[in-house]
Amino acid sequence: MSRAAATAKINLALVVGPARSDGMHEVATVMQRIDLADRIEIEEADDLRVVGFDDDSLVREALTRLAAAAGVLPRWHAEIEKRIPVAAGLGGGSSDAATALRLANDLLRPPVADLHEIAASLGADVPFFFRSGPQLATGTGADLQTLELPQDYWVVLALPHGAAKASTRAVYASFDDRNGAAGFEERRSDLLHALDTVRHRRDLVALPPNDLASSPLAERLRVHGAFRADVSGAGPIVYGLFPREADANAAAAAVERDARVWITVPAWYG
Repeated sequence: MSRAAATAKINLALVVGPARSDGMHEVATVMQRIDLADRIEIEEADDLRVVGFDDDSLVREALTRLAAAAGVLPRWHAEIEKRIPVAAGLGGGSSDAATALRLANDLLRPPVADLHEIAASLGADVPFFFRSGPQLATGTGADLQTLELPQDYWVVLALPHGAAKASTRAVYASFDDRNGAAGFEERRSDLLHALDTVRHRRDLVALPPNDLASSPLAERLRVHGAFRADVSGAGPIVYGLFPREADANAAAAAVERDARVWITVPAWYG
């Protein structure tokens, strides 16, 4: 049996452009792993079975596509222990799929040489979870460039009580309806320029805000000491970055009546 952590991510910036001919949107986003993780276990078996999370479809699909690429039957049992909130903007499903791919591939003889194509076919952010450190993701989100960014801060995650994430399709449809892609080239240029100037944690303030979603909870976290706060991905979860653990604890306490909260730190790899 093989097991590993499947870490969550936050989007430290998310700039979204127009829809492409394939229906996907151009993006420029900065993704940072955090030390909040599901647990994945994989073992060889006589058939394919995924347990532990009834709503899973991505891990099962990942293992099915891996088997097809390897020319074998999908004969693994996978167990998912969920700790990352579901459909919140933290990439938990994508991270689970990437981790399951890696663990199952390690059991193959010979393994599939390149998992990137399989990962990208599952979702634009799945390839990110094969990489170490923060990444700039461009194109549809699968083209990755490693970034050197500060890691010396604490992260408060706040999921508003009763919040339900709209489908990704609906979020992007709303973005298109309000002509959100206008000015994409300028916003992307601003993001790249801001990344060039980041030397210390507070320099992350210069990164542009999330194009897809906003939340008044982000402003509350800033009032309580966050040097950067925003929605992650398509939301609804909000993150705040704090210089000290005590600051993060105080902010979490201030919003816990209105949100479920977690306190965590950046992670380099899952």
